[in-house]
Amino acid sequence: MDWKTIYEGFKIRNWAVLFVLSVIGYGFMSHSRTLGIILGGIVVIANFNIFQHTICHAFSSAGTESFTKVLIIVKYYLRLLALAVIIFILVTKDLVDPVGFAIGLSTMVISIVLFGISRACKMRIGGAT
Repeated sequence: MDWKTIYEGFKIRNWAVLFVLSVIGYGFMSHSRTLGIILGGIVVIANFNIFQHTICHAFSSAGTESFTKVLIIVKYYLRLLALAVIIFILVTKDLVDPVGFAIGLSTMVISIVLFGISRACKMRIGGAT
């Protein structure tokens, strides 16, 4: 299985998990907590997409000349710094509920676990392609 197929599956799974968490939040939690879930999910999905783009471009045949190890590391830390600033502003300015935001940030983890479970089930059945 190639990375493009896995990545497309992650993109769909991420948005599906965020939708389910948002619907559950809307039905059973306060509006601020639901907003936290939505914004946390969007932040983590955007972070993943930016990271994926950087890594794929760096390791592509066209990117090997233009990317150096130092540039990749600098971009990595700049992305983490931007993520930290966004989280800091959203939480300290009381724009989102911290618990809901943490649930939203878990979107990626849930997607990875679901991916692992689906791959294990396929291997168990015998169709591990």
